[in-house]
Amino acid sequence: MPNPKILVVDDDPDLVRALRLRLRANNYEVATASDGYAAIASAQKERPALIILDLGLPVGDGFVVLNRLQNSDALAGIPVIVLSARDPQTNEERALKAGAAAFFQKPADNDELLNVIRVSLGVGGTAQPAAWTS
Repeated sequence: MPNPKILVVDDDPDLVRALRLRLRANNYEVATASDGYAAIASAQKERPALIILDLGLPVGDGFVVLNRLQNSDALAGIPVIVLSARDPQTNEERALKAGAAAFFQKPADNDELLNVIRVSLGVGGTAQPAAWTS
């Protein structure tokens, strides 16, 4: 069985590099995109198992990307974890309502992020985040 592919969407090359190293060390394949337009194109091409999405992107911010993903039959089922430096007070609830599975403030705790990735992919983890109440 191939390793799950994660699409990392962020315009900060240092963060993308660090996430790619951590994810690969945990047996994930990694694809990347650096703006909103590339995120949608890459999601359509790569069909990732999960997307890690920044909100502050050039060419369509993260909310535009979330909206496009949710309105695409082929992409709507992909879990999206928002990883953003934006104010969580105003953006966390909005991101979750827009379809994100979880919201992390940058810099994210690596163990927590990896746990939520595992839970989102249905491969275990310790507990569901509080934002996941049904």
